[in-house]
Amino acid sequence: MSNADQFRLAIDKAYTFDGPSLVLGGAMLGERTLTDSLVRIPLGTLNRHGLIAGATGTGKTKTLQIIAEQLSREGVPSLLMDIKGDLSGIAVPSGGHPKIDERHTAIGIPFEASGSPVELLSLSDEPGARLRATVVEFGPVLFSKMLGLNDTQSGIVAVAFRYAEESELPLLDLKDFRKILQHMTGDGKEEVQDRYGRMSTASTGAIMRRIVELEGQGAEGFFGETSFDVDDLTRLDELGRGIVSILRLTDVQDRPKLFSTFMLQMLAEIYATFPEAGDLDRPKLVIFIDEAHLVFEEATDALLNQLEAIIKLIRSKGVGIFFVTQNPTDIPSDILGQLGLKIQHALRAFTAKDRKAIKLASENYPVSDYYDIDQVLTELGTGEAFVTVLDRKGRPTELARTMLRAPESRMDVLTDKEIDAIVDRSPLVKKYNKVVDRESAYEILEEKMKVAHAEEHKAELEDQKEKARKTTTRGSSRAEKSTFDTILNSTTTRQIGRTVARELTRGLLGVLGIKSTTSRRSKSSWF
Repeated sequence: MSNADQFRLAIDKAYTFDGPSLVLGGAMLGERTLTDSLVRIPLGTLNRHGLIAGATGTGKTKTLQIIAEQLSREGVPSLLMDIKGDLSGIAVPSGGHPKIDERHTAIGIPFEASGSPVELLSLSDEPGARLRATVVEFGPVLFSKMLGLNDTQSGIVAVAFRYAEESELPLLDLKDFRKILQHMTGDGKEEVQDRYGRMSTASTGAIMRRIVELEGQGAEGFFGETSFDVDDLTRLDELGRGIVSILRLTDVQDRPKLFSTFMLQMLAEIYATFPEAGDLDRPKLVIFIDEAHLVFEEATDALLNQLEAIIKLIRSKGVGIFFVTQNPTDIPSDILGQLGLKIQHALRAFTAKDRKAIKLASENYPVSDYYDIDQVLTELGTGEAFVTVLDRKGRPTELARTMLRAPESRMDVLTDKEIDAIVDRSPLVKKYNKVVDRESAYEILEEKMKVAHAEEHKAELEDQKEKARKTTTRGSSRAEKSTFDTILNSTTTRQIGRTVARELTRGLLGVLGIKSTTSRRSKSSWF
């Protein structure tokens, strides 16, 4: 038996599965594509997560596209992160091309152009349904990890959440949380200290600076209402096809903090909301994270640990996650080890560092009797990739160099008119794009402060009036006393008093028959 025949038997055995599966393309030995030797993915293993890696221009995005459109046809919804803006074309059928026909003839499958039902989502001002979440939905642990806080600062965040809950102060957006912190270190300081103990103003200031940093990346528009319901990601259209939700992120590339914040919250909400699914024949939802390095570049160790835990556990909810990036080394090793499906496009070796990266990348794949993996990784053409998947028993399949099929949908962006048509008929746009700013912690505390300051001002006025009244009363008393004293102490008054006293004395002495000394003196002076 020739080497080619042995390879064909190995591929047919490794990639033939019971139950539904997706066709990625045809197996290759050297530069030759083996017609009808198909490389498949068992649909029931897609919740084991996956990796799509390769240098720029090698076809990663198109690989994502062919998986998502086949998932839709099988009734599996998906969520796609569209960083470059070229995934929206999945909504309309491909225009076809002779090169596509040639490729499919070599693989041994017919080409049929078709589009998929699409929902456009947005974190910013891009067209589509706005994704938002409230601060309270994050919870204190996830919110602290998102901000990269230490234990002391995380404790203050936990107190803020507890205080808000006990005081019936809804935490909906970032201004609510900032107001809570200001209140806890300002007007409400004594109350908070009585309940929870003293808190460092330095730590509170550090938290405030992290929030300002997050706001600088546009997170203020993400936090708030109407909060997105993750069940809206699992919808089917009237034909039973899974809806492809495309999150347009073309204006978020320079704001990785916002992107990683959204992803972590979304995964945490899905894990908390979705029921346990058990062993399904197909996933309930598959999430594709394009430019995945943006998730990890700004992530703290605590955030990475949280993400790793969610990825391990979320598969039991029937959810699969695919990371799409240039090099497998962009993914932390602990998370990379959780990815069962690996599709590796070409890597380019321009420097010694590149060659080392290729060597490391090749070690992520099963040992092959048919390929020099290090060498072939640099020789793969556009639309070719190394593929290995997990079978239904969780074992990695034979490594297969694969000629990938072409997307059935357009491999380009939609026009503005086509995008507007999708947005106009979207039920989610009507549901989520209405701005809601109901009374929450910020407004309640602002009103309390106004009332408190008004009462304080009123009390001060009353106090001033009372002091003025008392001052007036004391002043009047002093004025009356001073006038009387002035009269009594004046020289004229004293003279009059002496004269009156003398005349009275004279009168009294005369009545008693006694002659005063003055009278006697007067008489003797007459002789």
